[in-house]
Amino acid sequence: MFKKIAKLVFKFLLFLFLTALTQIGGVIYILTEVLVKRNVRKYRFKKLGIFLITYIFITFFIVPYIAPLFGREKIKDTTQIKAHSFITKFLNRNYVHPRLYTVLEKTSSLVQHSNPGVILIYLDANFPFINGFPLLPHLSHNDGKKIDISFIYQDHNYQITNKKPSISGYGVFESPTKQEYNQTLVCKQKGNWQYDFTKYITFGTINKGLKLSKKATKDLLLAIVKQKQIEKVFIEPHLKNRLKVQSAKIRFHGCQAVRHDDHIHIQLK
Repeated sequence: MFKKIAKLVFKFLLFLFLTALTQIGGVIYILTEVLVKRNVRKYRFKKLGIFLITYIFITFFIVPYIAPLFGREKIKDTTQIKAHSFITKFLNRNYVHPRLYTVLEKTSSLVQHSNPGVILIYLDANFPFINGFPLLPHLSHNDGKKIDISFIYQDHNYQITNKKPSISGYGVFESPTKQEYNQTLVCKQKGNWQYDFTKYITFGTINKGLKLSKKATKDLLLAIVKQKQIEKVFIEPHLKNRLKVQSAKIRFHGCQAVRHDDHIHIQLK
């Protein structure tokens, strides 16, 4: 009896995990449980195989055509806009409201005009369905109107590059100098221990030696705030001052969130 209850609890937790991670994974897991009978040979192997095949097929060949019914569009990789990681697309975290898609296209064009060859690299966007459905661990990516944009970096030869310093795109910070305002220290002293939690989700650092390109990242930030559809931009206060970009759209996100000196968060009105 206890063993059966433990299995049910495990399956329920797995359902919740897959749903929180991908939005559709939990439903596909339940379908797999129903379709694959325990008396077949190599039950677990076949169940895993069917789950993966079904998930991949639905993610890449069905979801993009259903998402517009919920007011979302899949962001397509182009010469101007790309996901930092395939995982973002695999986990269905690459959907936005059509108006935000237009903003991304206009922003990328402006950035490329002043920085030829530079691609607008995005991190987490939104799930394809249902306003209000949380995109963990983010607090607000739940309506198709928010997206995280990566900074632009330069290599050891001072050449602008599309490479990034971490596998996830998060967690490698452009920390304040001793002369700059340290928002992270202030927030953590107030008890907001989670403020620099993203340092634990880099999934590994890569391309060591990269440094923030102040010029190109400033161009990116200016291109973003020029967009009339954009209501808010989140970036750490010390970077706003360092890059010398003044705009009422650039706000402090609050100590309850996480630090924003590894990416730029933008959102529509």
